[in-house]
Amino acid sequence: MYLLEGESVGKQFGGITALYNVSFHVGEGEIVGLIGPNGAGKTTLFNMICCVYPLDTGIIKFKGSKITGLKPHQICQKGVARTFQITQSFANITVLENIMVGSLFGKERHGNLKAAREEAAKLMEFTGLQGKADLIVGDLISADARRLELARALAAKPDILLLDEVMAGLNPSEVAEAMKLIQRLRNEMGITILMVEHIMKSVMGTSDRIIVIDSGRKIAEGTPKEVSENPAVIEAYLGEVREI
Repeated sequence: MYLLEGESVGKQFGGITALYNVSFHVGEGEIVGLIGPNGAGKTTLFNMICCVYPLDTGIIKFKGSKITGLKPHQICQKGVARTFQITQSFANITVLENIMVGSLFGKERHGNLKAAREEAAKLMEFTGLQGKADLIVGDLISADARRLELARALAAKPDILLLDEVMAGLNPSEVAEAMKLIQRLRNEMGITILMVEHIMKSVMGTSDRIIVIDSGRKIAEGTPKEVSENPAVIEAYLGEVREI
């Protein structure tokens, strides 16, 4: 049994097919990359896993049980948390208070503000936000806004974390730090990772396995080496492959 799996998942918006017959799985303890050109359907798939969008076809299971049709907050409480491509923090409250939201409404749903505050403080240190507890989120630089997005998701105590371009806008040294942090999430916290990322160096250097979608269809799956050498993947990113 896989931790997360989808069978023949499909989604249309009007006459446009965003995803067609996509099947996938993520095993417990894996770091799986989800890649594809812009508009391939990656974030749409995340939104369907988290029940932001209903499925038109197929089924999604978490820990062997169907989660299709649940509400987004119910998905979070079951142990699935996510970050967003465009950060979704509460801009008018502090960094500490933002992270506390995850503890109060996540899997364990702390009703105790003191416990939530203590958990938030630990996650600030883990993600590199120490000393910034009282800053208003709207004043954060891009890298710290990304760290906050991650810390709030971790506060929900997920079994699996969906990372949507968590490295977007980071400089090379910040990307290297983020790659190490993702490994620590798995190795130290036991969190399974499914990540969408456009920075190929990071996704290839971090993932155990990679799924590739293009124009809403899965076109490849395998190790980073297998995927990087796949002609269909090369064509999707670079155009028509010609023999020399």
